[in-house]
Amino acid sequence: MLPSASFNLPAECDFLAAGALLRGRMVSAKTATHLESGRVVFGVCEDGQMRHQFGVVEGPTWLDASAAVLGLPSLVDMVAETEVRLRRMPLDEFRSACAALPPPVRTLLHDMALSQRQQTELALSRLAQDAGARCAQWLLRHAEHEKDGTWRVTLHQRKRLIAAQLGIAPETFSRVLRNLRELGLIAGSGSVLDLPQPAALRAVAGG
Repeated sequence: MLPSASFNLPAECDFLAAGALLRGRMVSAKTATHLESGRVVFGVCEDGQMRHQFGVVEGPTWLDASAAVLGLPSLVDMVAETEVRLRRMPLDEFRSACAALPPPVRTLLHDMALSQRQQTELALSRLAQDAGARCAQWLLRHAEHEKDGTWRVTLHQRKRLIAAQLGIAPETFSRVLRNLRELGLIAGSGSVLDLPQPAALRAVAGG
């Protein structure tokens, strides 16, 4: 969202290993963080694990510019997926640099930051809906009625990508599929899944 060249970033870098928590939800930061290299996952951590994944970013990029621009805490947890290299700019210096931008640019920056935060709030609100219900809804939406009367879903994407669409971690998606299989609501393996009890699956989906 912001070109790093517009800011006087510190020369020193921090190096953190994969799995490190870079920013916690609803924690007010004293710095704005620029990701120089590496990948970072955004989402909601539970019991030390990323349970609900909203997205992944790769450096170079700002990690928390929207929160810094608005002067608000981050709405998500940020976890290093790989080793990362960071530059941390004191928040007062970051906001002073923003204030020095031309007024139209400041207005655009504020509107973009607000829009991004609203999108994040919407993603968080989706967590109120059970992961199992979301998975069941996805299966029903993508099911095809075969000539033999069965309902079948072909997974054309990797499970990691499907999980990202649902706003959950890949491990959560796999766990839900395992639970549905144990309940007899899905059958088969690999990329083709049968739905032997679509009515029961609709009940799980909440409809």
